[in-house]
Amino acid sequence: MGQKKQKQPVLPEKQPLWPPSKGRIAGLIVGLCLLLILVVGGVLLQPENGELTAAQKRNFASARVTDILADDAQPDEWTEGLRVGSQYLELEILSGPYKGAVLEAINYLTAYANVDCSLGTRVIVRLDVDDNGDPYVVSIPNYDRGIVLVGMLVVFALLLILIGGKKGVMALLGLAYTLAGIWFLLIPMVLKGAPSIPSAIFIAALTAAASLLMLTGFSRKTLCAGLGCVCGVAAAGLFAWIVGIITPIGGFNMSEAEELVLRAYDSPLEIRGLLVSGILIAALGAVMDVAMSISSACHELRTVDPEITSGRLFRSGMNIGRDAMGTMANTLILAFAGASFNMLLLFQVYHYPLIQIINSDTMAIELIQSVAGSVGIILTVPLVSLFASLLLGKKKKRAG
Repeated sequence: MGQKKQKQPVLPEKQPLWPPSKGRIAGLIVGLCLLLILVVGGVLLQPENGELTAAQKRNFASARVTDILADDAQPDEWTEGLRVGSQYLELEILSGPYKGAVLEAINYLTAYANVDCSLGTRVIVRLDVDDNGDPYVVSIPNYDRGIVLVGMLVVFALLLILIGGKKGVMALLGLAYTLAGIWFLLIPMVLKGAPSIPSAIFIAALTAAASLLMLTGFSRKTLCAGLGCVCGVAAAGLFAWIVGIITPIGGFNMSEAEELVLRAYDSPLEIRGLLVSGILIAALGAVMDVAMSISSACHELRTVDPEITSGRLFRSGMNIGRDAMGTMANTLILAFAGASFNMLLLFQVYHYPLIQIINSDTMAIELIQSVAGSVGIILTVPLVSLFASLLLGKKKKRAG
């Protein structure tokens, strides 16, 4: 008897690039609109040309140490081996209007400003000019880390592209759009006096839509994730806002508030609401992750079983989300704990009583940030499950 031929799986035909489908056309139109919003908003929100600030008047340049003329720095036990003292250096300026100039400078090494130089070390120098117009080095504030940081970003991008392929490229574009939205839209809006909380919600919705569209295209799956992401972020902001009113705590309790008041005294910047706005932006990434995970899983269930009902899809989304929300909430809280690790160490060093630790502004802000973000993640689970059940699930037919 001859062997039975195995049936080959029938693969779905690939959709031709031309003519484009309605979904591709809609996705292209939405993408162009999002890009237009970013470009036009960035142009309209550009700061007006006014008097230069003190920071803008300072002249910084990169330089390389070409010679060490004198060095009296010695390791210090109190600074755990860091060398403390001074160096007399010869520097070649590598950028700016004085590129190529060779200058001498004194480099002071302390426990908190310690740019310890050797031959060939690249540093950032602050320059000024004397009465004759000749440049001189005012200080050496930092190492020149630009090349290393750019290399780090290149490695990150290459890994994302090599492992993620086309999805990795789209993820990079989404990340770039998110950062551009925060820098060119949200921050200028807030500096011009726009309400910070609605502005943050708008930018969160805009960047979430752009990131998800680039990652998964225009589909019901993307719509479910986007709606859940925006609602989850808004829920986190609302929770933080309510707790801040009851506590009470607000933008003026932040460590940067005094500096913002002094530096932005002549601008319509509103300090109140900045705390909640920061929470919205911080929670966006984690909420988007949970929303996309649940929406994608529900979409796969719908693909495997086209007859799956809305009720079953909602329950499946909830079961999937319960596993995701525990780890993501833990991740978010640990991220905030890591950012405030030095503060927690100081509390232990000074043996603050627990009642003072819990009720301090700093600890209250960290707790509100971490818990509000986690609340946003938790509420995202039922929200995305609900949207998926409504948009992806099959309705039960009523008995006639």
